[in-house]
Amino acid sequence: MMSWLRANPRYAVLVLGTAVLPLLLVLYLTAGLLGLRAEYQAGIERLEPRVARLQGLLEREDELRQAASAVGSDVLDLVYPATDDHQAVSAMLQKNVREIFAAAGLVVSNSQILPVREEDGFDHIAIKFTASGDLPALDIALADINAYLPLLLIESIDVWPARASGRRGRDSSEQDITATVQVLALKARA
Repeated sequence: MMSWLRANPRYAVLVLGTAVLPLLLVLYLTAGLLGLRAEYQAGIERLEPRVARLQGLLEREDELRQAASAVGSDVLDLVYPATDDHQAVSAMLQKNVREIFAAAGLVVSNSQILPVREEDGFDHIAIKFTASGDLPALDIALADINAYLPLLLIESIDVWPARASGRRGRDSSEQDITATVQVLALKARA
């Protein structure tokens, strides 16, 4: 056989190439299939924690539904319903907060309804007030705002001493102040 290979080198290369080419093709396909299997295995390993979390959620589905409904009802007590008109809510909020400040002994000199902002799945309804009076009255008004439902949040507050001319008929030891307070209420969005 060796003599034939030496006598016919072209045919020897052709026979050798024909024998080696299918072998290389099989090796290439095997390497490709092993690489594809490795990719699928990596994908399965990435999905396993997610599937485990989902199985855990399915096992506790009833508990989660009960907790979600409890949270949902608590949130509904803290925000204005989505069915309310934001202009009506703004006007009512302005009126109620003015009354809270007046009941505490403050004089509201200015109130302004600010534009509604849409953030975090809620309509943010803000009212800005300027009131004057003494410091204990402001403390009472802020405590009443804290107790108000649906929930009112103080977005900003600026307090500064008032001019001395407002002290007529009052004890000179009391500190008169002027405060600008921005109050925020949340309204659920439809």
